[in-house]
Amino acid sequence: MDTPVKNYYAKRAQILVKNLKSRHFDACYCETKEEALQEALKLIPEGATVSWGGSETAKQIGLIDAVKTGNYQPIDRLTGEEAMRKSITADVFLTSANAISMDGQMVNIDGLGNRVAAIIYGPKSVIVVAGMNKVEDTLEAAITRARTVAAPMNKQRFEVKTPCDTTGTCADCKAEGCICNHIVVTRHGRPVGRIKFILVGEPLGF
Repeated sequence: MDTPVKNYYAKRAQILVKNLKSRHFDACYCETKEEALQEALKLIPEGATVSWGGSETAKQIGLIDAVKTGNYQPIDRLTGEEAMRKSITADVFLTSANAISMDGQMVNIDGLGNRVAAIIYGPKSVIVVAGMNKVEDTLEAAITRARTVAAPMNKQRFEVKTPCDTTGTCADCKAEGCICNHIVVTRHGRPVGRIKFILVGEPLGF
């Protein structure tokens, strides 16, 4: 990655980490996805039950594979609805964010709600790995990014058709296959430190 982009991400991350901590989240910055993987693994106790949402970012840094092959008890949501329900009681839940505002608020959009449910309540620890490409200056811009960038891009993975799947543009639809059913803003951490952010100085995910 070009040095100007690295510097841009690093300087914004310095402000964002401070703002996330002011909201009682834990937060750190890693320049590369390799560093982010090692940081995430430090936060997962051996033998812990670990589940995750449909996070491309977690896949891209190698975190899902590391959990599946390491000394952990993975709960893979792709094995069915029962696994999704069990993920709510996991020791550790892995996810990314659809967007983060510079003042430290996280925005997520969900189809079924299993991912945002686990972020809100249940797992003892939530680890959010997010590329700095998902950071916006304001909460309003973060919500817009989640609706008009993250959701239409993410929808390309699924077979059930919606307007954004066809056009790439959000139509504020009510289609059966809509994945924008739950829009959640997480503005404050409670209990303190339960949600841990690992910001990465690379473009990751959608």
